[in-house]
Amino acid sequence: MLVLFWISAAIVAYVYAGYPALVAVWARLADRRPRRAPFAPGAWPSISIVIAARNEAPRLAGRIQNLIDQQYPGAVEIIVVSDGSADDPAASLDRFGGAARLIELPPGGKPLALNAGVDAAHGEILIFADARQRFAGAAIASLVENFADPSVGGATGELVLDCEERDTGTDVGEGIGVYWKYEKWLRRHESRVWSTLGASGAIYALRRICWRPLPAAALLDDVLAPMRVVLDGWRVVYDERAIARDRASGDAASESRRKTRTLAGNYQILSQEPRLLLPIVNPVWLQYLSHKIGRLVVPWAMLALLVSSLALAASGLLYTAALGAQLILYGLAAVEALFHARERFTRLAFTFVMMNVAAIAGLAALRRGREVWR
Repeated sequence: MLVLFWISAAIVAYVYAGYPALVAVWARLADRRPRRAPFAPGAWPSISIVIAARNEAPRLAGRIQNLIDQQYPGAVEIIVVSDGSADDPAASLDRFGGAARLIELPPGGKPLALNAGVDAAHGEILIFADARQRFAGAAIASLVENFADPSVGGATGELVLDCEERDTGTDVGEGIGVYWKYEKWLRRHESRVWSTLGASGAIYALRRICWRPLPAAALLDDVLAPMRVVLDGWRVVYDERAIARDRASGDAASESRRKTRTLAGNYQILSQEPRLLLPIVNPVWLQYLSHKIGRLVVPWAMLALLVSSLALAASGLLYTAALGAQLILYGLAAVEALFHARERFTRLAFTFVMMNVAAIAGLAALRRGREVWR
């Protein structure tokens, strides 16, 4: 039990504190920021904006107008792929004439919709977006400037959630806001080391030549597609100037489903791209192991830590304190779950525990073949 305790504690501490400290120092020493720059007039690469949507007709008109308002200085095409929508997306796009092209498909899932959109695209740079979010001014131009660096094969912008800027009044809002700021901090520093470990599905871009069709069952296009680019020797960089805005999940159940899907996708990617586990092939192997794999291992380490702490609590003050700290964490999470206390510490504890439970639930759902991506 002694060995189990220390190994489990080391895993949790490394993933959430040790690795961030390591990547902070590494980013300062390496600082490989991309050589981004505005293109000369007339030299901006052509872009294709691809949106996969299902039953998003009420949002589409506003979304397309937001993209047109970007006033990108090069050639632009906007492609909306309807994945079996039943709400007449064509009517929402009529007002834009030829500015937005609609491709209608039978229901098949987001990966097949993205594949169809890319097949129809002509731009040198592919911009991927969702129907719900909105881009801040010049977000697309900022994103594309990264491709002035010939080593860059992809770029992702910064997704800003409403709960980062104000109290949304939900059980998980504050916790999600803190977690998402932490996650973006990691992505920013990983980008300076070499590459981010994925992208925000709300705003990312790839060179057309870097795209490979997605498997129909892929859960995380915004991780699988960028990581394939990295495995092919390109960089995927993070640009905080390119901002998309969105709202966080409105309740704990919705956030739990979203996180379960995300973590199920991280498990799935290991079977889709096993090369990620090979240090001689994956140029960001240490980062991937520490960040992505580490998040999948931590829930099991937390269980092992709790069990070993219970067994060792009577043998010394350190183990008693460790057990007490864990019981306080789980107690605060339970208070939030049962009584909706909405105090800062209960919200943070609940969100942390919920996200780790989601990792176990994601694996279970994936093993059962449950449809977690709808």
